[in-house]
Amino acid sequence: MRLSKLAPILAAAVFLAAFTTIAATPVAASENEEPVGNLAELMRAILFPNSNFLFDVQTTDPGAPPEAGSEDDRSASSLFSGIYTGWKVPQQAALALAEVEPLIMNAERKCENGKDAPVANEDYQKWAKQLTDVAKRIYAAAHEEDQEKVSDLTNELAGACEDCHAVYRKYQDRCRR
Repeated sequence: MRLSKLAPILAAAVFLAAFTTIAATPVAASENEEPVGNLAELMRAILFPNSNFLFDVQTTDPGAPPEAGSEDDRSASSLFSGIYTGWKVPQQAALALAEVEPLIMNAERKCENGKDAPVANEDYQKWAKQLTDVAKRIYAAAHEEDQEKVSDLTNELAGACEDCHAVYRKYQDRCRR
């Protein structure tokens, strides 16, 4: 008799445990989904602006108070430019770069010229990993609010970018294989 009362409770517990496990299983969607844009568009949308936010640390102290903008400028960019300031800017830029590797390594990604992105090439994989590694170190240094350390690490970031670009970013034949 007691078992018949416990059966629904046990069934519910098993269902909830299974559902929780399924819901909590992480999926790297970017590796499994068809990309929206090509590699050049992804670079322009994520890597280029966020790299430049980090390169700015070489000459601009993120901890310094932001300059006041023009009161006449009512554009969305101007209105919201002061929401995330200070060290949040390089921290979030480094985070974006540290997390972008699955996107640039998506096997379905195309180059701007329609060719497959070189994700199977060992050198491309090495440089994508270098990008991730240096971005993680920049992320940590930005959380320490260490301008000199972030600035020094941007040289490694530029190196990782340049190593890949020297082989794959040709103005006449982008993503040359």
